[in-house]
Amino acid sequence: MTRITIDPITRLEGHGKIEIFLNDQGDVENCYFQVPELRGFEVFCVGRPAEEMPRLTSRICGVCPEAHMMASVKALDALYGVEPPPAGKKLRELLYSAFYVTDHTTHFYALGGPDFVVGPDSPAAERNILGVIAKVGLEIGGQVIAARKRNHHVIEMIGGRAIHPVAALPGGMSHPITDGQRREILDIARQNVEFAQFTIDLFHNVVLANSDYVKMITSPAYTLRTYYMGLVDEHNQVNFYDGLVRVVDPDGVEFARYMPVEYTDHVAEHVEPWTYLKFPYLKKLGWHGFVEGKGSGIYCCTPLSRLNAADGMATPLAQAEYERMYETLGGKPVHFTLATHWARIIELMYAAERMVELAEDPEVASPNVRTLPTKKPTEGVGIVEAPRGTLTHHYVTDENGILLEANLIVGTTNNYAPIQMNIKRAAESLIHGGHVSDGILNRIEMAFRAYDPCLSCATHSLPGQMPLEIVIRDSSGEVVRRLSQNID
Repeated sequence: MTRITIDPITRLEGHGKIEIFLNDQGDVENCYFQVPELRGFEVFCVGRPAEEMPRLTSRICGVCPEAHMMASVKALDALYGVEPPPAGKKLRELLYSAFYVTDHTTHFYALGGPDFVVGPDSPAAERNILGVIAKVGLEIGGQVIAARKRNHHVIEMIGGRAIHPVAALPGGMSHPITDGQRREILDIARQNVEFAQFTIDLFHNVVLANSDYVKMITSPAYTLRTYYMGLVDEHNQVNFYDGLVRVVDPDGVEFARYMPVEYTDHVAEHVEPWTYLKFPYLKKLGWHGFVEGKGSGIYCCTPLSRLNAADGMATPLAQAEYERMYETLGGKPVHFTLATHWARIIELMYAAERMVELAEDPEVASPNVRTLPTKKPTEGVGIVEAPRGTLTHHYVTDENGILLEANLIVGTTNNYAPIQMNIKRAAESLIHGGHVSDGILNRIEMAFRAYDPCLSCATHSLPGQMPLEIVIRDSSGEVVRRLSQNID
């Protein structure tokens, strides 16, 4: 049996590797997407004061600290039984929309985009943001940097810090914004709408206009039929900050719709011995292994999943592109994993338009941004849509607000089973007779890259022992020594 290792995998946050095993005929026998790093946030949050959690959990990851801060503070709202005033909620959502613009911009242009703009079979040294700029011009690179800069300015203005913001507190926000700041944010939001439209046009001109790319997107190598999950508002439209969790089956029929506090009735977690990351599944269907279809409990949480789980977008330009995507790809739901990139830029437009709506509202600059908690803490669950999927924070405290239990189910954790299945399917479709090239390996990586996985963010299982393997390579990349413990 031949073993192929992709280590490290590239253009993602965190560390992971892919192990592919070929049989004697050179075809794929098995494939594993392994997460070898251990995180312990669920454990070392225990014993901390609850009010520290938005600041503490935002340090889980530097890519999406805003998501953890928001899920955490919403859990504290529930924990203390306090409802933020309208201005406090709108400020939170305004910050969160700016964050979405920065995050989706980063993935499209720097992480996922190079595979399409530069090409999946192009030299590895060119498949990056510099290769994108070289292909489309310095002006576009400047627009990407400017978009991130102005939206991090908004995050700092509202959240107190451009990275790891700290302004969200149980019951609202720590400080208001002025009307002058509101008008500045409104101008930035309108620039974001223009940038989002530019990005959509670029996607149409570079990706959809290329018949080979469309064929690749819709190929069996990147097709997976699962359940889909996402937050929706009262009209079943996509909402990142608030709403109910909706799950639809592989045919698009509603399977579940629940409040955050009910998540344990719907989601459970499975552990495999070959990785530290957990595998959530739909509890009412059960864990049946890595299989797809209506009989499987595996579900997916991505931008495409959110669109599949919803009945539409809540803003006009995003809705128009939403309709165009489904019309182009044959209707709902769409099971083409690489179409997630299209869904992501639809969400980019929605975040930009939602920023405009919020910044146009004078109430967002109201000084009344917090309701002080007065009740004793007990238990609380907070859910938001992180860019990578539905993010759940669940805290249990004593009467003094000291954490007794903490459970986190983050976007990438939700998606771990679909990622594993997608990578294996891509490998099976692309590797035949033992023929492997750099381009083929990159196309296999594209199966996980569409999910924009954040592996350091994902809270991992903690077994009784810690399997560990250290591989030492010389300057030419050759393995000179392996050290391991607790590995069969």
